[in-house]
Amino acid sequence: MKNPNRSTGLLAVGAAALLALAPLFLNAYQVDVLNSIGLYALLALSLNLILGEAGLFNMGHAAFYAVGAYTAAILNTRYQVPILWTLPLSGLVAGLFALLVARPVVHLRGDYLLIVTIGVGEIVRIALVNDVFGITGGANGIFGIARPKLFGYVIRRPQDFFYLIWGCVALSLFLFWRLKQSRFGRALNYLREDAVAAEGSGVDTAYYKLAVFALGAAWAGMAGTLFAAKMTIISPESFSFWESVVLFMIVILGGAGSMAGVLLAAFLVIGLPELFREFAGARMLVFGLVMMVMMVVRPQGLLPARGRRFTLATPGREQKP
Repeated sequence: MKNPNRSTGLLAVGAAALLALAPLFLNAYQVDVLNSIGLYALLALSLNLILGEAGLFNMGHAAFYAVGAYTAAILNTRYQVPILWTLPLSGLVAGLFALLVARPVVHLRGDYLLIVTIGVGEIVRIALVNDVFGITGGANGIFGIARPKLFGYVIRRPQDFFYLIWGCVALSLFLFWRLKQSRFGRALNYLREDAVAAEGSGVDTAYYKLAVFALGAAWAGMAGTLFAAKMTIISPESFSFWESVVLFMIVILGGAGSMAGVLLAAFLVIGLPELFREFAGARMLVFGLVMMVMMVVRPQGLLPARGRRFTLATPGREQKP
């Protein structure tokens, strides 16, 4: 009898090898599309930690992405800090911002938390547009962000960014997989399945909610640094509510809690529109229809996480197999 875990592992290794060799056979535009998929995959993995592992609704994840990107851009353009050096600083600032905004609302659940996070995302975007602190450049954003350097080599070609971005994705997959196996990860799953029972069993639910929000936001902030380094220019338009919707959709479509599902959904949601650019105007309509069909036909997602018993939409109720 074949070992399913071994087959899955071999399939993952084969897919990773093909992806690593892709820049050798694709043109610059196609590689750049893969770079965009990688960035969205990195962001969706960070949201999956909050939404999939802990079961906390978050529709304002682009706010933390923006905080990280602007932190990197300001440090680089105003104080000449090398862009890659800002990675931990961007993550730290985004994580602290998440703690600040989540602390007063950590007790909220379901739709109420969803509405609050939408508000946080819009507040951040409006603050950036109006240049509240005089350092974000307003609607024009920030220009002249320096290209990243690694051991003296300037990363400027799409092929170079491919290995930087997907290297970060691979590292994130490994770290999040380890986190899932840890006591912290098990506590998040307990919180997701039944917060009341978890609290009754002695789990400090407020602590774990704040911790996972901060960790997911920090990862999104570091993804913002990679985005700023890749584009060399950022503006509030890049961090709209639509970005949060896309990330939420990737996690739900792939299967909340499933890292493999998140990667697959990122390829479908970000990659497929590039193959059908002539129908770009109907993209939102198609996405809406796909999500409706998925919620009816396969609510657990394309590649659901193993062992999941409950849906996110109706916490506390068993989902049908």
